[in-house]
Amino acid sequence: MERITVVKIGGNVIDSPEATARFVEAFAALEGPKLLVHGGGKLATRLAAQLGIESRMVDGRRITDRETLDVVTMVYAGLINKRLVAALSAAGCRAIGLSGADGNAVMARRRAPEPIDYGFVGDIESVNHTLLGELLGAGVTPVFCAIMHDGQGTLLNCNADSVASSVALGAARIAPTELVFCFEKSGVLRDPEDETTLIREITAESYAALKAGGIVSKGMIPKVENALKAVANGVRSVTIKHSENLLNDTGTVIR
Repeated sequence: MERITVVKIGGNVIDSPEATARFVEAFAALEGPKLLVHGGGKLATRLAAQLGIESRMVDGRRITDRETLDVVTMVYAGLINKRLVAALSAAGCRAIGLSGADGNAVMARRRAPEPIDYGFVGDIESVNHTLLGELLGAGVTPVFCAIMHDGQGTLLNCNADSVASSVALGAARIAPTELVFCFEKSGVLRDPEDETTLIREITAESYAALKAGGIVSKGMIPKVENALKAVANGVRSVTIKHSENLLNDTGTVIR
C-alpha cells in the first residue's frame, strides 16, 4: 500500500442527511485504502430524552452511566454506523461497520473516576493493526464508531477524535498514513467568524504561540493536540478541514 487515508466526521455531517449524502459521495471517490471514523451527533441525546434518560455533559464530554451506554451503543454502533455503511455500499464503496469489540479491533481501558467519574468512558490502549491490514488488503473499508471494549466484556464510550488518531497510528504501522478531521469550519481560523483567516500549517512550535495567544482555544485545543500527537508518533500528516472540501487541497495541515 502506498498510502492509507483515515477520515473522521462528526455531527456537522451526521446530523444532516444532505451533508451525509455529499460526504459519502466524496469519501467513496477517495483513491486508495481508507478508513472512516464517525462520532454520534445529536441523535443519542434525542433518543435518550425520548426514553426519559437525562444526558449529562462535563466540559463537552458525555457522562456515560449504564443506561446511557445502552443508548449510545444502539445509536453509534447501530443506527448511525449502519446508515453510513449502507450509503457507502450504495456509492460503490465496499464498507464494513465496526466497533472496537469487532475482531478485537481496538482495546480501551475505563477512565479512572477521579477527578470526574465519566462512567463507562474509555481511553484507547491499542489498535489491532494486523486486522486493519487484512481488511484493507482485501479491499474493504472499515467504518468505525466510537464504541470500544476492554477485552473483559465491557463496552466503553470513547472520544471519536481520539479513536481516529489511534486508528491512524495503527494504520501507520502498515503504510504511510494521512489523517483528515472534517468539521464545520474550513480549518483552524485566526478569527473563528472569518473563513479568510485560515491558518494553512501548524507545527508543535507554532501551536504553542497560537494557544498562548488564545487563537487556538476551547474545543479546537484537543483536536490540534490529538493531531500533533499523531504526527509525532508516525502519522505522516493531519489535515483539519470542512467536510465539503474532502477532495480539495485545502484546510489546516498539522506537520
